[in-house]
Amino acid sequence: MQTIETLLNHKTIRNYKSDPIDEEILNIILEAGFRASTTGNMQVYSVIVTRDQEKRNELCKMHFGQKMVEQAPVLLTFCADFNRFNKWCEQREAEPGYDNFLSFFTAAIDALLVAQNAAVAAEAYGLGICYLGTTTYQADKLIDFFDLPKGVVPITTLVVGYPAEDPEKADRLPAKGVVHYEKYIDYTSADIDDIYQEKENLELTAKLLEENQLKTLAQIFTQKRYTKKDNIHFSKAFLRVIEEQGFMNNG
Repeated sequence: MQTIETLLNHKTIRNYKSDPIDEEILNIILEAGFRASTTGNMQVYSVIVTRDQEKRNELCKMHFGQKMVEQAPVLLTFCADFNRFNKWCEQREAEPGYDNFLSFFTAAIDALLVAQNAAVAAEAYGLGICYLGTTTYQADKLIDFFDLPKGVVPITTLVVGYPAEDPEKADRLPAKGVVHYEKYIDYTSADIDDIYQEKENLELTAKLLEENQLKTLAQIFTQKRYTKKDNIHFSKAFLRVIEEQGFMNNG
């Protein structure tokens, strides 16, 4: 039941104390990550642990200046990694065929499953976590920073540390908005109004609309947070990274 409580009480933490994380606790968090489900038991992922303050300062710049990267004592960068598995195959007289997009996607899923296990374990120890979506935006720079060889692509980063804040839990859509039974039932206009009503009526939403001088919350997402221009730019950059790292032999 403790795991259920941990999941149901998740909060995204963006302000951290500098208190170090005990080595034994960190190792248990990592081990919990490694127990995640994995395709074919291949474990085609790697985790890079960053604790050095100077390195975190450099990484903060790459992660768009998010101060929590400097504050928190530990950063965990989760990578899709077929490099290790390919080397093993070659050393065991087996020809690997994992230079394609499906293999990248498989490894990316593995990395995310490990990350989520680690996140839940960290929260069970009273630590706070935050996922950094900037990892994929800045994948090329992170590849250089971490000296990642071909076959390795950074997928996500977890900030881990003791919280210096106690925010409210973030809102979530109701179950009826995301759960389908037996088959997918497409949404009517009335369904959309009903599903998003609570989110649109939050005080935070009213504040955001006033600050951004916009009419709807959807406009904040499309015009301010995740614009079409940015989506296309970062998509092209990430696709180039995936190709350069050896995952686009799809002929």
